[in-house]
Amino acid sequence: MRAVGYFRDTKSRTLAEQSESFLEFCNSNGFEAAATFLDPGSRPEAPGFRQMLEFVRLQSPHGFLLVAVCDLMSLGSGPTEAVRRYFQLASLGVPIISLNDEGDLSTDLIRIWSRNRGNGSVGERVKAAMRQKAVRGEVLGRPPYGYRVGMRRRLVIVPIEGSVVRYIFRLYLKDGLGIRRIARRLNEEQLRTRKGGLWSMVTVRDILRNRAYVGTYSRFGVRVPASHRPLIAQEDFQSVQERLDQRRPVSEARRMSPFLLSGITYCGYCGNKMIGVTRKQRWQRRSDGMTRTAQYRYYQCESRTNRSLCDYHTRRAEELEEEVRRSLKLGGSRTKTAGNGALAVGEAEAQIRRLRDKAKRLDRRLEEYLESAVSGRMKQDKLRSLGLIVAGEQLQLEERLVESHKLAELQASQVERRRQRDNVLQRLRENWSALAFGERRDLIRAVLDRVVVKDDGIEMVLKP
Repeated sequence: MRAVGYFRDTKSRTLAEQSESFLEFCNSNGFEAAATFLDPGSRPEAPGFRQMLEFVRLQSPHGFLLVAVCDLMSLGSGPTEAVRRYFQLASLGVPIISLNDEGDLSTDLIRIWSRNRGNGSVGERVKAAMRQKAVRGEVLGRPPYGYRVGMRRRLVIVPIEGSVVRYIFRLYLKDGLGIRRIARRLNEEQLRTRKGGLWSMVTVRDILRNRAYVGTYSRFGVRVPASHRPLIAQEDFQSVQERLDQRRPVSEARRMSPFLLSGITYCGYCGNKMIGVTRKQRWQRRSDGMTRTAQYRYYQCESRTNRSLCDYHTRRAEELEEEVRRSLKLGGSRTKTAGNGALAVGEAEAQIRRLRDKAKRLDRRLEEYLESAVSGRMKQDKLRSLGLIVAGEQLQLEERLVESHKLAELQASQVERRRQRDNVLQRLRENWSALAFGERRDLIRAVLDRVVVKDDGIEMVLKP
């Protein structure tokens, strides 16, 4: 049985004292102390925690057992950060044990959050004031599609958008269309989102899940029924939720293998991104009656997947990745260089700002779930399920932030950038097979702006 310890430097206990407690815990309980990860001070990037996450990913399939910490609050510098990191670890399928009481933190999560959330930092006092506004039904932030902010900061129906919301619910509940077909119908009928964009499965699903349409305002864990005029009847909304829940059972976060070219692969016909898709197939062999299974991985046009636009353009993942490898090695007329250096630097910095804003929104969503659980409006198993989903998004976001910071540093000097790019290209050409997946993916993203995919070939665009 293996265990790792994670400790942060605190005023009450030194790193050495915490490490000693961990070793005593392992000796007393028969665990093998596999590793210890430390974060001196309060560095926001928490390199020790990041290293531990990577260690857990690599070790968990080989008999890894648990992570030991002093207590939940030692995972972060505040309640939100601590709970976020708890769920990030839990999303990897590893139990987290408190050395202080040798208990599983999952059973005490709500109690610990309730006790620690009120510690009076300025940010938390601001949130408390905003919760009071939410209790009064005052709109905080952007109104949902179908509404605008009216007098006394109450939601007021926007007639044209409101009719689209009713149409979406009717298509799903009365006409029996699925989410993908609804998105396609809206786009075919030239109906647009508030920003003038195309509808996707995500935007349609968000509308079907939003309780604002039955007149309930929700924010910061507070629900205010009948705070504004509803667009959808309560019984219709409930029927939609039941149908959505039947189609997507609550489960632990799925572990899917990442795709090497995700995020940089674009359809050569419509210009939208191509996304990685995994399909499993099961069949029975006629010769001996044995059941066989196979897994297929490929890249598919996002417009086809989420918006039902574009044609069925797909490429087998293994074949496309091999074609990229050959093209990187040979270069040639189908490899271009994108943009200019100054623009690339600005884009990298803007991307970092966008990712940080999204990280704050994910933290707010997690806080709302926790407040709902504390007030008894959400059961603990539901909190865990939703927390794991948010944690998965946060882990992906943090990986993108790390990559964006690396990219911004790489683009600081045009001469240095091109020298670095040429060095990276050389490493990819010479060591492709020997590189670990994560390193190979990072190197590809450091040099490739995009891969434009058509049925008969690809065009690669190098970063400037």
